[in-house]
Amino acid sequence: MRIEMKSGAVTLGPNQTLRLVDGAGSTVCAVEGSVWITEENQARDIVLQAGSGTPSCYRLRSRGVAIVNSLGGTAAVSFA
Repeated sequence: MRIEMKSGAVTLGPNQTLRLVDGAGSTVCAVEGSVWITEENQARDIVLQAGSGTPSCYRLRSRGVAIVNSLGGTAAVSFA
């Protein structure tokens, strides 16, 4: 299955993974819950945690593959 979107939001179930391809410059925000992000050719991973009604955001840096995984339960992520 393939889902294409330029912006919007997705809810991930517990430990569910989303694979992003060539997302450099896109912003990923944790709207609810926590997510772990790892990017191809980047030395460090990122953990985003939404809190107090304020999303936590990260701008993707690599043109390759990025993996977004929900941590510890359901998470809602938005993309712009």
